[in-house]
This record gives sequence, structure tokens and C-alpha cells, in this order.
Amino acid sequence: MRFLLQVLLLSAWALSAHAAEPDRRIAITIDDLPWQRMDKTPPDALAGRHAQLMAQLKQAGVPVVGFVNEGKLEVDGQVRPERVAMLRDWRDAGFGLGNHTHGHLDLHAVGLPAFQQDILRGERVLRPLLAERGQAPRWFRHPYLRAGRTPEERAALSAFLVGHGYRIAPVTVDNGEWVWASAYANVLDGQPDTPVRAATLERLRRGYVPYMLNKVDYYERQSQALLGYALPQVWLLHANELNAVAYADLVAGVQRRGYRVVTLDEAMRDPAYARGEDGYNGRYGPSWLHRWAMAEKRPKEFYAGEPVVPGWVLALAGVDSE
Repeated sequence: MRFLLQVLLLSAWALSAHAAEPDRRIAITIDDLPWQRMDKTPPDALAGRHAQLMAQLKQAGVPVVGFVNEGKLEVDGQVRPERVAMLRDWRDAGFGLGNHTHGHLDLHAVGLPAFQQDILRGERVLRPLLAERGQAPRWFRHPYLRAGRTPEERAALSAFLVGHGYRIAPVTVDNGEWVWASAYANVLDGQPDTPVRAATLERLRRGYVPYMLNKVDYYERQSQALLGYALPQVWLLHANELNAVAYADLVAGVQRRGYRVVTLDEAMRDPAYARGEDGYNGRYGPSWLHRWAMAEKRPKEFYAGEPVVPGWVLALAGVDSE
């Protein structure tokens, strides 16, 4: 009888522990399509690296939305068919495509009228490309995550986007992925093909994945502290050489942490996103979670503990900070 009681108690404890487990969901977004370092990538390497990334995306087998800078489709002002074909690969693989402006402009630098015009320039190829499949661009991502310096500017931009059929795609899991990617590309294209180069590339790849997963953990804790539950997160990545070799490992890693990779539509159904992008009036582009925390005037200590890019990676990237 005592044994049976122990079994029942253990079963009840296990069920209770399972019920208390957060509902971990994450949507993945990839910026700067068709390729982040388009003008710095050796032309004879571009097709192969793009194919690597597409293979990684298909291996991972999860939904993703890519955000397009149409200026990257052009050479001397002329749209290049082979670059449009890179976007067609995304579309035909079943991945979403959104607008990231034509020239990756900084709203805070150019002002709202010029920024709005660049949004429209950013759909001249994208809109007819999606129309071939009965689709239309639905998502917009701010370059640098800079969404406006005042509530009035943010509201005007949001109204403009809604009027053109767009919804803002926020970012909650922000990171220094661009630093790791710059370091990786610098070594890949700037060092001779030697065992030292290969070892450095492998060290970067192996360090990058846990760094990014630690960022996910950090923003999960931020969500729990701010909202009281695990928000369906939106993760920011870019189309680059590093993700062309590491993306599937990133997805596998976040799945091992108990996350389900969901569509951006599903993530955005969470009511927290109705808060929008308000809360931050500075020049930079922080995570939406941190914008909301600023709106609530959380103390400085709230933001502590965020993982940082190691110094050796900063040095390889040639930058001083994230």
C-alpha cells in the first residue's frame, strides 16, 4: 500500500512539473535577403553560399520569413535576374518573404517621408514575384530595428504600413549575430586556405550556436519577469555565410531546449504584441521586450545578465562592440 501511495505521489508530482513547464514557442526571421554581404561577397562564391543556406533551411524543416532589401538585387541600378532567382528559391521552398526597405535605410537618419518612399521601392520586385503564386507581401521589418523617435512618428509609420497591407514584424530575441557573421566572413574571405583558417572558422561556428541559444534563454527569462509567462518569441537572423553552415544546428539547439518553431502569424497572435513598438524613443533598436520594459520604467537591474559577444570574436570582426 505504501509503495502504491509513493507511485501515485510521484506520478502527481511529474504531472504537476510537466504542467508547469513553459509553452516555449519561437518564430524565426532572416533579414537582408537575398544576401547580407552582397557587395562584399566574391561573385563566384555567391551562388554556392546561397545554395548552402537553402540546404540548411530545408534541413531544419521549420517555418521562416525572410526580409528583402531590393537594393541588393541591383548592379549599377539594374535588377539582376540571377539575384531575383535567389528570392524565387525562398518562395518556391515555401518560406515567407517580407519587405525590409529597398536600401536598408535608417528611419532616424533619413526621416519619415524618405523612409516611406523606400518602403514602396522595396516592393517593386517583391510584390509581382509573390503575385505569381497568388500571394502579397504582408510583413515589414524596420532596418536596424529603428521604429521612430516619438510616439507620433511611430503611429504615422504604422498607419502608412497598414494602408499598404503590411504588419510590423517585431524582434524579441535580439543578438550580436552580425558580429559573429562578420568575423566568420572576414576569416573565410580574408585569410589563406590553411589549417589555421579552417580551425578558426570551426571555432567561430562552434561558439556561435551556444551564444545564440544563451540569448534565447536570456529573453525567455526577460519575458517571464516582465509578462509572467514565456512569450512566443521572434528571433532575428541574417542571410549570411555563418548561417549557411550553422542554421540547422541553431534550430536543433533551440528545439532541444523545448521550443517549437512556429509561424510568425502564430507568434504574433499573443496579446502582448498588441503593445506595439512603443516604449523607447532613443536612437537605437532594442528588443521589443526591452521597449515594453522601458514603458513600464523597469529599473536598470532588470536588463542585467544579457550574454555578450566575446572579445576574440569582436577582434576578428574588426569592431569594438555589438
